[in-house]
Amino acid sequence: MMKYAIVLLALVLATPAAGQDMSSFTMGPVFEEFGPVADVEADMDLPDNAYFRAAFDAAKGAEDGKLNSTLNGAARFINMHVRAGVPEERIDVAVVVHGGAVLDLLRAEPYAARKDGAENANAPLVAALVEHGVRIIVCGQSATALGVANEDLLPGIEVALSAMTAHALLQQQGYTVNPF
Repeated sequence: MMKYAIVLLALVLATPAAGQDMSSFTMGPVFEEFGPVADVEADMDLPDNAYFRAAFDAAKGAEDGKLNSTLNGAARFINMHVRAGVPEERIDVAVVVHGGAVLDLLRAEPYAARKDGAENANAPLVAALVEHGVRIIVCGQSATALGVANEDLLPGIEVALSAMTAHALLQQQGYTVNPF
């Protein structure tokens, strides 16, 4: 009986994530192909002078053919706040990438060589983020461990000594770590 209760509890807890209604989420205004957001009537007002410096941490790589959820989350963060009235120039975003997520930042040839000829679904997202001033910073330690050379990375990617180093420096520059 206890085993049944545990399984039932696990199913109940998993249902909200699997049953989310994303029909009210739309793209834009900054990224028209990435970062879906919903319009929300919020009780917590954004100050007129709001300025965001947010750092995201990406360690988990995307499934083949899918977008990296953290990279897409960075686009969502920007879309959401610009839609809510914060000027894009008052939003600074950095994504620190380490672990398996480093592979989501590979140019076409190195990606295909590692992924049975597949295309990197994240390449257009990375290009759009970089075009809008998002800093994408790779952990040099992870890249080295994975055998990824700097020239294997998509254009606009920065390489740091480590993810720990990148986060420490970003915090010194006023970035907060976004936990999502």
